[in-house]
Amino acid sequence: MSSFTETVKVDNRDMDLYVSMPDGTGPFPAVVVAQHAGGVDTFICTMTDRLAEAGYVAAAPDLYHRLGPDDSRTPRDLKDVEMIADVQATVAFLQNHSAVDSEALGITGFCMGGRVAYLMAASIPAFKAAEAYYGGNTMVALGEGGASPFERTGEIDCPLLFHFGEEDANPSPADMEKIGAALARHNKPHEFHTYPNAGHAFMDFTGERHHEAAATAAWPRTLDFFARHLGG
Repeated sequence: MSSFTETVKVDNRDMDLYVSMPDGTGPFPAVVVAQHAGGVDTFICTMTDRLAEAGYVAAAPDLYHRLGPDDSRTPRDLKDVEMIADVQATVAFLQNHSAVDSEALGITGFCMGGRVAYLMAASIPAFKAAEAYYGGNTMVALGEGGASPFERTGEIDCPLLFHFGEEDANPSPADMEKIGAALARHNKPHEFHTYPNAGHAFMDFTGERHHEAAATAAWPRTLDFFARHLGG
């Protein structure tokens, strides 16, 4: 496995991608990794590397790239329309890479990235599978005039996998039920997994809320899901 930082253009701005490549020449399926609120940090880079070790080209775009050095960096500082452009640029990079099977693209995300994955499943037809780890605020639109990811459920065109901590407040158990009902109403294939005694950010081994049992159970489900829908 190898990793590097690539710079791509989005709306005439530079955006960094953290990219991890499997050993070999491919072509490999590929997965976009949507960051959590902490950005493309040690945790996100490690998860990107773990996907490459499992046989996927993986790329994590810096969704904070439009912000200045003195700006705060939280999900509420972002806009959905801009994040869609960022992920589209990441997809274009992957589809034009010689080591990538351009017909086998997926997306995963953690925390705010889970929300991003839900939104991209409705926004970008290239994705064949989407996964959300405890994606909160799916009923909220970021930026003026847009629809929330939840409101775009009917536009989703790929299978989805969701991981929820039973002790999480955002997304809460009530949110999980509401999302599941909407997906069922729109006949969208989906899988839900819940993890007892786990709260938000249970995958993040760098944080205080890490829950080892939940993380250990969830990751094989990620790899199985992508293997079924993307190959690899």
